[in-house]
Amino acid sequence: MRTPLVAGNWKMNGSRESVAGLMQGITAGAGLEGMEMLVCPPFVYIPQVAAAIGEAPVALGGQDLYTEANGAFTGEISGAMLADVGCQYVIIGHSERRALLGESDGKIARKFLAAQENNLIPILCLGETLDERQADSTLQVIGSQFSAVVDVVGIEAFARAVVAYEPVWAIGTGETATPEQAQEVHAALRSMAAKRSAKIAADLRLLYGGSVKAANAAELFSMPDIDGGLIGGASLEANEFLAICRAATV
Repeated sequence: MRTPLVAGNWKMNGSRESVAGLMQGITAGAGLEGMEMLVCPPFVYIPQVAAAIGEAPVALGGQDLYTEANGAFTGEISGAMLADVGCQYVIIGHSERRALLGESDGKIARKFLAAQENNLIPILCLGETLDERQADSTLQVIGSQFSAVVDVVGIEAFARAVVAYEPVWAIGTGETATPEQAQEVHAALRSMAAKRSAKIAADLRLLYGGSVKAANAAELFSMPDIDGGLIGGASLEANEFLAICRAATV
């Protein structure tokens, strides 16, 4: 039985004051049965968020990491550093990093390895652009992105990993894939994994990301292969984020 996961990706947002208020609200509503709650703040606020979590049942994650453990890489953050400040998860290959910062499938695979080498659970993001969807190449794109990592790390590595499908055309646009569109891709992803290992495919948590809100979360999460969400803007408001988390328990 897969435990639903709702992860808040705060992206480059926040201040010490807003983080304090947000975490006060989130921790007050934490402890929902049958699901796991995760927040991924900007690097500079991770220690503040870790302190705010305390003993609350909220997991902590980073938004990215570097491929190397240490060295002369100004501005980068290693997996060891994330683990050192209390992170359990890290987002890998978000579409914004692929598109804006030119991250390749090969680099993303190396980051996946770096995460697991430091006992972090990678959340591997996959997704197609609007042009790719309109060209009816969604499953080809998703398959290529997924295989590029599996071919490097092996399917066994996904026994301790999460995959997030985030259609690029639906991120921060207000557009959302219909539950049926999202389910089609999630089912295809699980089938791709099953061709390599039926056991790992059955246990692999697949999240949907792309303008998820309290108003549409329950319908999305009701799909058989959608195991929660990677939430962007809606994770910056405690009541909205908690409502999405509650939708994952139904």
